[in-house]
Amino acid sequence: MLRPLLVLCIIVSQCAVADVSVPKLISDHMVLQRDITIPIWGYADDGESVLVKLNGKPIGNSIGNKGKWQISLPAQAASGPYQLDIIANNRLTIKDVYFGDVWLASGQSNMELPMRRVAEDYPADIADADYPLIRQFKIPQIYNFKTPQEDFASGSWAPVTQDNISDVSAVALYFAKALYKHNGVAIGILNNALGGSPVEAWMSEEALQKFPESLAEGIRFRDDELIATITAADKAKDGRWYTELNKKDQGLVASTPWYSPELDDSEWDKFTIPGKRLLTEGENFNGVWWFRKTITLTAEQVANANTLRLGRIVDADEAYINGIKVGNTTYQYPPRRYSIPKDLLKEGQNTLAVRVIANSGRSEFVADKPYWLGTDQQHIDIAGDWKVKTAAVMPPLAGGTFIRWKPMGLYNGLTAPLTHLPIKGVIWFQGESNVGQWHDYHTKFSTMIQDWRTKWGQGDFPFIFAQLANFMEKQAKPIDSAWAQLRQAQSQTLSEPNTAMAVTIDIGEWNDIHPTNKKTVGKRLALAARALALGEDVVYQGPEVASIQVQNNDLLLGFKHIADGLVLKSTDDHSFAIAGADGHFEWANAALINDKIRLSSPNIKQPVRVRYAWGDNPDAALYNSEQLPAVPFDEKVSTNPL
Repeated sequence: MLRPLLVLCIIVSQCAVADVSVPKLISDHMVLQRDITIPIWGYADDGESVLVKLNGKPIGNSIGNKGKWQISLPAQAASGPYQLDIIANNRLTIKDVYFGDVWLASGQSNMELPMRRVAEDYPADIADADYPLIRQFKIPQIYNFKTPQEDFASGSWAPVTQDNISDVSAVALYFAKALYKHNGVAIGILNNALGGSPVEAWMSEEALQKFPESLAEGIRFRDDELIATITAADKAKDGRWYTELNKKDQGLVASTPWYSPELDDSEWDKFTIPGKRLLTEGENFNGVWWFRKTITLTAEQVANANTLRLGRIVDADEAYINGIKVGNTTYQYPPRRYSIPKDLLKEGQNTLAVRVIANSGRSEFVADKPYWLGTDQQHIDIAGDWKVKTAAVMPPLAGGTFIRWKPMGLYNGLTAPLTHLPIKGVIWFQGESNVGQWHDYHTKFSTMIQDWRTKWGQGDFPFIFAQLANFMEKQAKPIDSAWAQLRQAQSQTLSEPNTAMAVTIDIGEWNDIHPTNKKTVGKRLALAARALALGEDVVYQGPEVASIQVQNNDLLLGFKHIADGLVLKSTDDHSFAIAGADGHFEWANAALINDKIRLSSPNIKQPVRVRYAWGDNPDAALYNSEQLPAVPFDEKVSTNPL
């Protein structure tokens, strides 16, 4: 007979056995990489036996050691669905598992940008969203500077359906759709992209050893007290600024608020939307200005209007209809699209009011953006004449410390836990945040790629990246450009093995750092994936300059990757520029002759340098027969092949 104390000890011992668990990645609807041995791992007490079954068939047994367990799942062909059972003191069942191709979608905002931000451009794609074999795992955006993390705080696999398409990376979705429609293989997207992030944030401590200044900056933020102090100081600074702003804002504190339909705005100035606040040279404006407009609607227009579109506004805004707030946006980049509550509009006169906050020295309603009231099918134009009045003037709002962008934080927190899971490759869209430091981008980007491949231990898996799109206003004369230099640094990174670059120089928007044409980006990345990852003989690159010959004062350029031939879409644009020994560039006349480009300029004798699509937002007229754009370049003239 057992003594009561012994019985109690046995009960306590049994109760103390912790349940076996698995990382967040191993969960329902997951996609595992086909055709490669897969580790299945988790956490267990030392000595605890863990059995793993796939569709009821035992595939491995592990014993808990130092709090962990792991088995190897033999390589599987593309297939599914499967059920994975993990049996120990407790039982875990992972359902709807597929074997397919797993891609990491990483970088900054143009990769992160979800479908809801481009929904207006792709209503049919939103409406037919039913791709249950394309699954996204959205990584929680929690940085860490101390050590590479083993797991994420949260996260789950989500098949692409009507319920969740709005949260799926647009670039990754169109990439995945192109591949899935091509071969029917399940696609898993690991989406860890984070807006505004520089390349240094994605580099591990080991990779940063070559860059001591960046490494020191990352190590500095291992101090929790420092992070707390800076975060609190930034919050207090912003709080003081906005509190003072709201106190000064006559539009809010007046007896009749400036959003009220009863306000008399007859003495306000006129303003044309879209448009910029006019400033004298060296002048800045920070504060609040208000805009008002009265529109007359018919009963039919009222019945059919459910949306207010206010284009894009620098910096922040609040929008009112008939005295009721219908939406607000706190920074300049998102499109302003506000739902109109039912019964808010009325037949006859309606008052629109917009409160705009400027905190960076300038303010504007951005041109070439939609400004209307109505539905996606029927617009009532609200651009044109408005009334305007300044309500408050403030000193500039001091910038904040974006801790999440500091070196190594996103590698440790958002990338390291993924390195345990085999992948097919990486798609990457990043570089905007490094434009000002283009000088060392090639070295850092190449180092990051090499280090990621080392961390995954899968050899030189495909790494496919998008080159920066065209952006900002066009220039009348050839000029140097940091954006062009960054693109050149990206091109140089193609020296890394098994890499490819999707050129996007023709699908950007001059007025938006987040162009909405994500479908073309995704498709071009998918073409490269078919070549690099699937081994197909497919044209995936645009023309790339291969030779430059001097013929009197003309240049004759040869290209590779022309497919069935070059296509020059315009001969009178500003795609090419050449320079003489003085380094002064002039636009060049371009002619297509036997799949080569002849360049000339009456102002340039003995050209020594040539550029194509070189600028922030250059013209780009050269393609191959597959309609893939040529790679921008800046090259010295040589009679030898490049």
